[in-house]
Amino acid sequence: MKKRELGRLAVSEIGIGCMGFSHGYGQIPNEEYSIEAIRTAFDAGCTFYDTAEVYGAQLYSSGHNERILGKAVREFRDRVVIATKFHFLGNPPDSAAGIETLMRTHLAESMKNLQTDRVELYYLHRIHRAVPIETVAEVMGKFIREGLIGGWGLSQVGVKTIAKAHAVTPLSAVQNLYNMLERDAEKDVIPFCLANRIGFVPFSPVASGFLSGKITPAADFSHPDDVRKFVPQLTKENMAANKPILDLVQTLAEEKDATGAQIALAWILRKSPNIVPIPGSKNRERILENLGAAETRLSDVEFERIESALSAIPVHGHRGQVEFDGDKIEDWGKEE
Repeated sequence: MKKRELGRLAVSEIGIGCMGFSHGYGQIPNEEYSIEAIRTAFDAGCTFYDTAEVYGAQLYSSGHNERILGKAVREFRDRVVIATKFHFLGNPPDSAAGIETLMRTHLAESMKNLQTDRVELYYLHRIHRAVPIETVAEVMGKFIREGLIGGWGLSQVGVKTIAKAHAVTPLSAVQNLYNMLERDAEKDVIPFCLANRIGFVPFSPVASGFLSGKITPAADFSHPDDVRKFVPQLTKENMAANKPILDLVQTLAEEKDATGAQIALAWILRKSPNIVPIPGSKNRERILENLGAAETRLSDVEFERIESALSAIPVHGHRGQVEFDGDKIEDWGKEE
């Protein structure tokens, strides 16, 4: 698979989000299946794996997902790029020294879970209003100089926050929600990242599976650990209303002998050279399908056809790309 750069980190142009092996999509697979799925992705050319300390904490334990990934990549650890994330939970320290100590504790625990002495990409999972982003950036700079991390990133942030953080310690990546139904990042975040050599890593690039055509209004999200029940576009009413976008994707997929997910990912790859999507799945076949999007190339005519259609089709449901730790769902997407 071709490579792209997140700052100075070279990664496969499509990565995988590992969350589903521990959290988010209902019943998880057994650990052996998950490990084999990750290794199959590596054999298919994927070198970029995204996890977080919190994935699995909801029903299992903190670090559950990191431990699975650490076991899976142990035999080829030096040939892959791992990204993980941490939160400031509760009431964080009110001093810079306290913040640094807490961040070191989080990083050390993640490295233990991942069976590694270095994390290539370390994200602040969500901004905490009580913690100055400049302080976080300064500590991340120390981690980089000490060789503990290769680069750092932010998730679900707007361009003002990105600029403040980047001015202190250059960012490697920004991970925000982005897909055909959630395009806020096109306004200024993606252009700013491109201009400043920051990688842009879309999570949920297939719109929580909607653009694959496999999620329908009859889908059951009742499992206590299924986050799709909170996705605005996945209400029964909004799935029906957003069908014109799905029809657009499916029509082009049939023409190109591809799948809807592959068209959605190919479109994202065409948007900008600094974008590396991380589709997530707990299903090995879906993972391979998603990685196969690297071979699905859109012509200029096909790309413009999608762009023109998307600009004319209204989207029903909106989450947005700015979130803070502790926010309620109704606060998602509000300006910084």
